[in-house]
Amino acid sequence: MRTESLDFLKRLIQTPAASGHEAPVQRVWLDYVSAFADETYSDAYGNCVATLNKGGSPRIMLAAHADEIAMAVNYVDADGFIYARKLGGVDPAITRAQRVTIHTRDGAVKGVVGNVAIHMTRSQGEAKVPEAHDLFIDIGVSTKKAALKIVRVGAPITINNDFEILRDDIAVSKVMDNRIGSYSIAETLRLLQPKRDQLGAEICAVSNIMEEVGCLGARQIAYSLHPDVALVIDVTHATDCPTVNKPMHGEIKLGKGPTLTHGGGNHPEVVKRLEKVAAKQKIKIQHEAASRTTGTDTDAIFWMRGGIPCGLIGLPTRYMHSTVETISLKDLVTIPDLLSGFALSVKKGEQFKVKI
Repeated sequence: MRTESLDFLKRLIQTPAASGHEAPVQRVWLDYVSAFADETYSDAYGNCVATLNKGGSPRIMLAAHADEIAMAVNYVDADGFIYARKLGGVDPAITRAQRVTIHTRDGAVKGVVGNVAIHMTRSQGEAKVPEAHDLFIDIGVSTKKAALKIVRVGAPITINNDFEILRDDIAVSKVMDNRIGSYSIAETLRLLQPKRDQLGAEICAVSNIMEEVGCLGARQIAYSLHPDVALVIDVTHATDCPTVNKPMHGEIKLGKGPTLTHGGGNHPEVVKRLEKVAAKQKIKIQHEAASRTTGTDTDAIFWMRGGIPCGLIGLPTRYMHSTVETISLKDLVTIPDLLSGFALSVKKGEQFKVKI
């Protein structure tokens, strides 16, 4: 991975963006892609779009969500301890003893999620998995009044955890889900910009909001953009670690390339084209099957406007929805190559329809 691209990925990861509060990371993304786009803009709720070859046909939407799982201040007790609601799929069992930041209008407030020593709780019987409402945050004050001078109900809370390279190309951080998607579509524009004269299609790179709480931003922007085809980029579960049931969850490995999903809202002709591009460019890919849904923005986009042909590209990720999401950078750098190859393969005016 080139140095400038890695620096961009780190900036995306280290910029907090709880669901519904994505503006800071969207600003980072727009600043980067503006060098490669004809135009950039954001809509009423903060979905951001960067367009290349405006007026081309068909319109291809490259979509990835900008938000991260997080929490929000819900209640402050008499002693100044803060209780929170979940914003997305937070796992309370691994949230205790984490350092957090509460984002207020006056700036960042540091805190810790309390975790009482295990030998002080043994007398209470067998330890149980906590619920979200069992977690409490200590910001170093001793009264409710003092806490409410600093924070207020509704303020978003994100966990603090930095990007690191474990070894070789294996990287670990929180929010690989889904800053790797925002990164990938931005890098795709960078690759396509020098080749814009070869494009028949209009390319709309979309960094959308609130996926973790219901794929909400994807619905908004897919309706307003009305693309002819959409490629969604997100993480997927790597199953190459202990305790994962492969007959249930499939076999997906780090370092063996991104995945293509079959079934659900994934259009067979779009998937077929992605496979053809991957083969031509010698990009390793893996395959996974969807049942009823994929759990990604694909589910929201494909049925909009009478049906938008979609394809889902996943980056294998171990330990999803934790502070130690682990990926292969070798897998990641191939996604922009796959996306740009797809865009260049689409002929002017081409449409994707199921052959009957």
